[in-house]
Amino acid sequence: MDVRCPTHPAEFPALSPAELRRRFLVEDLFVEGELRFVLSQQDRIVVGGAVPAGRTLAVDAPDELRAEHLCDRRELGVVCLSGPGTVHSDGEDFAMVEEDILYLGRGTERIALSGDAAVFYLVSAPAHERHPTALVHRDDAQAVGLGDQAGANVRTLRKYVHQDGVQSSELALGITTLQEGSVWNTLPCHTHDRRTEVYLYSGLGEEGRVVHICGEPGSTRSIVVADSQAVISPPWSVHFGAGTQAYRFVWSTAGENLAYDDMDFVDTKDLR
Repeated sequence: MDVRCPTHPAEFPALSPAELRRRFLVEDLFVEGELRFVLSQQDRIVVGGAVPAGRTLAVDAPDELRAEHLCDRRELGVVCLSGPGTVHSDGEDFAMVEEDILYLGRGTERIALSGDAAVFYLVSAPAHERHPTALVHRDDAQAVGLGDQAGANVRTLRKYVHQDGVQSSELALGITTLQEGSVWNTLPCHTHDRRTEVYLYSGLGEEGRVVHICGEPGSTRSIVVADSQAVISPPWSVHFGAGTQAYRFVWSTAGENLAYDDMDFVDTKDLR
């Protein structure tokens, strides 16, 4: 488990590019035959990557959580980035294909992942209550069209785990897909002091990149992100960017509430 400590916004402008990447960029999360985790102490959100490659990978609790099972005091969202694959949970098997999401509540004990060509992305947050297991297929998620062609930001946002969808304690989870010819995401941008957010970018291929903008609205910095890399966004930071091509990203939050529209919007002209 890679553990990331919180960063005060006053520190942020002085960080070198290398330190900026070390604190906020999650690289090398997906390795064939392995399960890897990163813990941000901002809202205790955990992200993980699993590539079974024909094996069955047990999802055990990292030592840093001091728990017998990952979900003893937590909830978990499992995103199938590519498939098919299967999640095995407490005697049940859940078959998944690309962009399906499975929610597992607090108290779930045995979790394992399998699939010859499957790639799974995991997001976990602390949970104070138990909610039932729920599998949401891509076409059943609540879809919202956003943006316009003139702004090069036409995109479809799919909500899976949220206040009006699959119920959870702290976790919100969904996928946004940009249309061909669109490159900008999450404009107008926003902050939300009540929640930490993580963006996992994919669909970029080997050569594609996203320039992810972060920091306080009046003092922004950028991180160049490759395919299958994630950026941790503290509650005080904006989180938006532009790519060299169309792409998708999995967004996930952990914090005080599940209201998707709990955002403090920032006027683009006020960004610096």
